Amino acid sequence: MTTGAQSPYPARPRRSRLRTLLPLGVAAWLVLEIWLLTLVAGASNGLVVFLILLAGIVLGSYVIKRAGRRAFRNLTETARQQQGGGPVIPGARPNSEGNGLTMLGGLLIVLPGLISDALGLLLLVPPVQKAVSRYAERTFERKLREAAAQSPLGDAFTQARMHRPDGKVVQGEVIRDEHGSTPGDTPQGPRPPLTK
Repeated sequence: MTTGAQSPYPARPRRSRLRTLLPLGVAAWLVLEIWLLTLVAGASNGLVVFLILLAGIVLGSYVIKRAGRRAFRNLTETARQQQGGGPVIPGARPNSEGNGLTMLGGLLIVLPGLISDALGLLLLVPPVQKAVSRYAERTFERKLREAAAQSPLGDAFTQARMHRPDGKVVQGEVIRDEHGSTPGDTPQGPRPPLTK
């Protein structure tokens, strides 16, 4: 009787829902994009579809280039402020947030298709950018907390995310007194770790 025998093959880990549904979603999106382009071509002609796709490529490229220049300009300003010894003021640069979402919007506009163009244009609207940014930040923070709770290094994740309000780093070193170097000092057991 082999009821208690274990299989020589380990059990496969269960696939996440995202990994299961993502290929199906991408395939459905591609079919829908092609169907919409054929509807537009049927309502007008192929030249209109070609002009729509060409306009999407030109507009998307312009949006990506503009957001990239703005991000590079912000990076050079920050580097210049740090090299000059002045404090880096995060609120001093308007329109510095949302460069990543603007680039994503431009990329969606460049992709051929009407749905991707509509989503890309929607991501260029500032209130939508702020809402998507807040949602992504909350999701990232939640996932990070979940990962820290499941990890044996949970405290290390928390410690790595602590920041001083002024952003300064205090340099220092630990000096240990040798046993018996001061009068009345008696050797004790092992010292506790310095991390906690």
